[in-house]
Amino acid sequence: MFVISWAGRRVTTSPQRDEGGKGCLSMHQLAHAIRLLLEHAGAPYEDKQYTPSGDGPDYDISQWTNEKEKLGLDFPNLPYLIDGPTRLTQSNAILRYLARKHRLAGESEEEMQRADMLENQVMDFRLSFARICYSPEFEKLKPEYMEQLPGKLKLLSRFLGDRKWFAGEKLTYVDFLAYDVLDQHRMFEPKCLDQLKNLEDFLNRFEALEKIAAYMRSGRYMKTPIFWRTAQWCNKKE
Repeated sequence: MFVISWAGRRVTTSPQRDEGGKGCLSMHQLAHAIRLLLEHAGAPYEDKQYTPSGDGPDYDISQWTNEKEKLGLDFPNLPYLIDGPTRLTQSNAILRYLARKHRLAGESEEEMQRADMLENQVMDFRLSFARICYSPEFEKLKPEYMEQLPGKLKLLSRFLGDRKWFAGEKLTYVDFLAYDVLDQHRMFEPKCLDQLKNLEDFLNRFEALEKIAAYMRSGRYMKTPIFWRTAQWCNKKE
């Protein structure tokens, strides 16, 4: 059984900049795609969450810090994954490990090249979004971000083209990453995909996957919060 621990739904933002994952603090960020992949693969896992306490901005995260050096991790961080003798940190390393294990890493050289590119493109996109959401000047920075957003989304739309999935005709781990970041932006600006039908269709297709749909209907699914408590947007459970 996998043990995953995380500090957020999608992006790295615990008080000590630990990643959110499968050993994590409670939000959505970088662990979300990992969890979605495990659900799709039907792999049993324990989702261990570390919960901060006290008042901000100096939240008490001792539940994690008291344990982090005792887990046998080379680079103690959140998220982490323990699978028998395998102990991993770094969200994309975890995701790729699970993808290889469950035949979701791409088969042809072209599929793997596309997955490699999109993985890094999505990370850049995710980090630029997190940067404004954590800034005290969020309201000041938001208009410029909104001006740039259509161009970023058009690049993803063009890359997907008329393919079923981002790497080709078969689902791969980067579709879980792409779903996550696109869903975040759909929450941030509900109309942002109105003119990009292939991205809307991609989201609908992903959500219609049998095990994903079942997971999203379950009480285990956590859509919010996306970010840590110090963020200016989506920092609370709704």
